[in-house]
Amino acid sequence: MEIKHTQEQYRAALQECSDLFFKKYQDYGTSWRILRPSSLTDQLYIKARRIRSLEENELQKVDEGVDSEYRGLVNYSILALVQLEKSGYEMESLSLEETKDLYNRHAAHAEALMLKKNHDYGEAWKHMRLSSITDLILMKLLRIKQIENNSGKTMVSEGLEANYLDIINYSLFALILLSEKEA
Repeated sequence: MEIKHTQEQYRAALQECSDLFFKKYQDYGTSWRILRPSSLTDQLYIKARRIRSLEENELQKVDEGVDSEYRGLVNYSILALVQLEKSGYEMESLSLEETKDLYNRHAAHAEALMLKKNHDYGEAWKHMRLSSITDLILMKLLRIKQIENNSGKTMVSEGLEANYLDIINYSLFALILLSEKEA
C-alpha cells in the first residue's frame, strides 16, 4: 500500500514539473534544442549548487525556494534525455505534440525505474535528509561530467541516461519530502 501512495505523490510532483515545463514551452518554444548535453549538465549543476548553498546559508537573496530548483532539475534532466535521443543540437523546433510525447516518454521511463528501485530499496528515500538527496544529485552530476569528458564512454559504470534518470527521481523525492514538511 505504501508504494502506491508514493506513486501518487510522485505523479503529483511530476505533474507540477510538467505544468511548468509546458507553460515555458508556450513562452520559449524549443529554444533549448540549441543546447549541447554538456551545457544542460552545467545548468543542472548550477541548480543543484544553489540548493546546496541555500541549505548551508542562512541568508537567501533571491526569492525562489529550493522547490523551484528541484523542479528545474527534473525538467532539465528530461531535456538532456531528449537531446541525447535526438542528437544534432540545432535549432530544430519540435511541435507541441512531439515535445509532449518525448517529455511523457522519458518521465514514464523515470517512473518505471523509480518503482523498481523503490521496491528493492524499501522506500529508503523517505528516511533521507534533503541535504543527502542534494549531495547525491551533485555526485551524479560530477559523474555525468566525467562521462562527458570521456566522450560518453564508460568501462563498467552506468551511462549518462541512468544518471539523468536518477536525478529526476531524487528531485521528485525531494519535492515529495518538501510537500510533506509543508503539510
